[in-house]
Amino acid sequence: MRHGKQKGKLSRDPAHRKSLMMNLSREVIDHERIQTTQAKAKAVKPELERLITLAKRGDQHSRRLAMARLGQDKFIVYKLFEEIAPRYAERPGGYTRILKLGPRKSDSTEMVFLELV
Repeated sequence: MRHGKQKGKLSRDPAHRKSLMMNLSREVIDHERIQTTQAKAKAVKPELERLITLAKRGDQHSRRLAMARLGQDKFIVYKLFEEIAPRYAERPGGYTRILKLGPRKSDSTEMVFLELV
């Protein structure tokens, strides 16, 4: 049970948080590596892992679910299913990694690279 366990809210309302997760996921799929804050990377990592596992199934239903999660960008969904998913066909999980970069100069927020393995 989830008693007392809160989801990371990232100081945003639900619609803004959903949009942020979608955009970060799309950027990682498109560029395969992004620089972001540690909190955002930790929040988007499980979402991204689920999407890649979904893409490994490869059926039409999975494509539609991915399209709902990533927006109506067919290029991103195509890249996820045709380029990224086959790369991890034999891998049971752990498709992403977080590499620490150190604090940002302006506000000392911990910055990281979130990348596909």
